[in-house]
Amino acid sequence: MVSTVLEKRGYTVETATDGEDALARAIANTPDLVITDVMMPRMDGWSLVRALRSRPEMGVLPVIFLTALSSDDDRIRGFRLGADDYVPKPFRFEELDLRVARVLRRTQGMVQETRDQLGQPGLQGDLGQVGLSALLTLIELERKTGMLTLRDPTGRVAQVLVRNGRVVHARLEDTPAPVDVECIYYLLSWSQGTFEFLMCDVEGPDRVQTSTMHLLMEGARLLDEASREAATS
Repeated sequence: MVSTVLEKRGYTVETATDGEDALARAIANTPDLVITDVMMPRMDGWSLVRALRSRPEMGVLPVIFLTALSSDDDRIRGFRLGADDYVPKPFRFEELDLRVARVLRRTQGMVQETRDQLGQPGLQGDLGQVGLSALLTLIELERKTGMLTLRDPTGRVAQVLVRNGRVVHARLEDTPAPVDVECIYYLLSWSQGTFEFLMCDVEGPDRVQTSTMHLLMEGARLLDEASREAATS
């Protein structure tokens, strides 16, 4: 029914039987948008989105959860994984149609604008609009070198150094820990604040020693675990 409605609006829709099938199809032919349930056989929606987000070419792929799981904890879990929207069942097809159009318009505009600005001396923005996961993915794809500064609403400041697109060092100002890998995992939880990226030479050793793909995949897993623990406590 969802496919029929969206196809009538002019979209090309490809359906999958479960999460593993969806992942394989997305890898073979990257879509412009993924609409997924949560409760599916073989691979659930949470795992599907983590797997998609771990791949650089799909790090900013827009995702809409369409699910019967409607609690606030489930919504928070979905958005922490990087979902662009969360639609609980039952729903109106007219509403889904509007949300699809809005997510595609917003995401495509954001990605293109951020890509364009990464070629300029400096880039500034809102973490509520462009999250750290999307920023690191675009920086890796563009193989940029420089310093990414994050500020949260409480005044905390973090600095992330990248060289040729890879994170080599991360720390919080005036705080000895967390640093490097653990700092990135911590910063992925920041959903509000501002960011600024300045291109500059970055010297010193690579203290992270892992790919952006691994950082984002493991960070999403840790956030997911923390969300589940909070929901059961």
